[in-house]
Amino acid sequence: MNEKLEFSERLREAMRVAGYPLRPSVLEREFNTRYWGAPVTIQAVSRWLNGQAIPSQDKLQVLAEWLKVEPQVLRFGPEVARTVQQYKVRWEDKLTYQERETVDAYLQLPAPQRKLVREVILTFAKVHPPEGGA
Repeated sequence: MNEKLEFSERLREAMRVAGYPLRPSVLEREFNTRYWGAPVTIQAVSRWLNGQAIPSQDKLQVLAEWLKVEPQVLRFGPEVARTVQQYKVRWEDKLTYQERETVDAYLQLPAPQRKLVREVILTFAKVHPPEGGA
């Protein structure tokens, strides 16, 4: 199945769970009352529901907020959200306070200095692979 059809299925399911009928006119009305940009047409929302198009990120955010689902779940499915959460937990569990402080300081640096620090770290990582590594 292609990503447009998969998105369409998730959108339809989110609407069903939220108690809305699966009609383009309902989606158009509910979306346009919440969206701050130019209104979308009934043809556009029909394409979302029929697996012919995926809305832009700003529109996806509005849909997700309205339907009470995570935007990444609506766009990519629940598996992606689980993967992101597992990675986040793994990242947070591994960092000590001092390492988090270092990352925060790194993020405050101007882009050229961040690039230099990144290159130094990657060079060290190549010279000193993790234990059990090559």
